[in-house]
Amino acid sequence: MESIYYVMSWLCHRTCRHCYEDRFRPYYGDDLAQVVEEARSNFARIIGNLPARMTYLDPDDPNPDGSFPEKRGRIILAGGEILLDPVRESVLYPALDLLHERYGDEGGVNLIVQTTGDILKPRMIDELLQRDVWMISVSGIDEFHEGLERPADQQVLVDKLTGYFESAGMRNFAPVAEHTGEAEGPGPFYQFFGAQPGSWIGRLWPRGRALQNSLSSATLVDNFCNQWSGGLNFLQYRLKGSEVSIEPNGNVHPCCLKTKKPLGNLLEEPLEAILERCAGNPVYEAISMGHPERMGISHGWSVEKFLEASTLRHPDGRLYRNLCLGCDRFHEEVLGASDRVLVTINAARRDDRSR
Repeated sequence: MESIYYVMSWLCHRTCRHCYEDRFRPYYGDDLAQVVEEARSNFARIIGNLPARMTYLDPDDPNPDGSFPEKRGRIILAGGEILLDPVRESVLYPALDLLHERYGDEGGVNLIVQTTGDILKPRMIDELLQRDVWMISVSGIDEFHEGLERPADQQVLVDKLTGYFESAGMRNFAPVAEHTGEAEGPGPFYQFFGAQPGSWIGRLWPRGRALQNSLSSATLVDNFCNQWSGGLNFLQYRLKGSEVSIEPNGNVHPCCLKTKKPLGNLLEEPLEAILERCAGNPVYEAISMGHPERMGISHGWSVEKFLEASTLRHPDGRLYRNLCLGCDRFHEEVLGASDRVLVTINAARRDDRSR
């Protein structure tokens, strides 16, 4: 597989008003202990059910003989804020070691640690590089993060972190990617991004606090499913362009936004088995093709009905329409009360296991 986005913990030090997931927030007392324990107790079992090789075939770059080259994939380890003290050394660091051990003799893997950036210290960078992290990705460069409301404030943080990174011998990934057109190359790299106007997430996903605070400006034209980190090509996991998202409890989703029902759970079965089971199912094939509006056709949901379901009224009174809302309602109404699709899938799984 080309990419896995693994949210290791819900713990965060912020409660950003634009966040797509309201479980990303500070926790205290027993709640903190529970969130940290979930991450600690599950990560080894989750990693154990990832693909045996984190590589993929690239049809866009064929070899002279017409075969497809095998290229190294990546795993993005994120939160919340995965560099916070309760989870950094007890969850992230041992997970990095375990992933290198798992893939060291199996084609390797590029490991990315994603952080908001504002708690990053030179000592942490050194500790990450000692564990052969391929990239540190700073995701909090936008006006929605407290203290970074102005572009000048954002630039101060970028300049400070750039100094840290380059002192550690890291390279800026942006010019490398622009030059090669590939998300590869010898690291270590650093990069910056955020929910800035014109960026791939600038219109904000209609999820979590972004939806509660009426912040998403996406329309029906903004098909998040039909792009990277959406569900596009997630079922073609052996080829370039496939990514899935994993939650701290092992739930697997076809996109970072997350469908209302998971595809399966990595505490129960391997990722490849989950994806193979979903292949051919009209619901998941529609997501993988980037046409979520067609996911319900085999269940009596016409495209017109899906578009009608893709509408709500924002808390501020504004009418809002986006395909993610139709996906949510389809999963709630069709896969929710009756679980007809998932019941069929799970029955097939039980039959396979009994043979």
